[in-house]
Amino acid sequence: MNIVVDTSVWSLLLRREKRNEENAFLKRLRYHLQREDTIHLVGLVLQEILDGIKQQKQFDLLVEYLEPFPLIQCTRTDFITAARLKNTCRNKGVQASSVDFLIASVCVNRKYLLLTSDKDFSRIAEHCPLILDQL
Repeated sequence: MNIVVDTSVWSLLLRREKRNEENAFLKRLRYHLQREDTIHLVGLVLQEILDGIKQQKQFDLLVEYLEPFPLIQCTRTDFITAARLKNTCRNKGVQASSVDFLIASVCVNRKYLLLTSDKDFSRIAEHCPLILDQL
């Protein structure tokens, strides 16, 4: 199974001083890791995970940890789909960031599952064939 994990879930795993091991999203991520599903990174998610890391050692450890996960190269079609989706959603009163719409378009165009704790994606999914990992 091909999955994109959003920054919101990676942050629960990698950026918290105290991690709640019982968090449903972390359990779901562990489930996919144990099943050896293919977990992909969108470049902007990788950047968001690494942004603001103050200690070089921690930054380097995160880079090393995330290295095995394939990086999706966004295409012209991904950007066009993101803009189209954002326009559609805006017309329906749904607001989200351009980054969120790009992540959604990457998943839609490839038919990849999205694991996220960000509620914006639930609202986006109401207006496109985005498949969210259901907890």
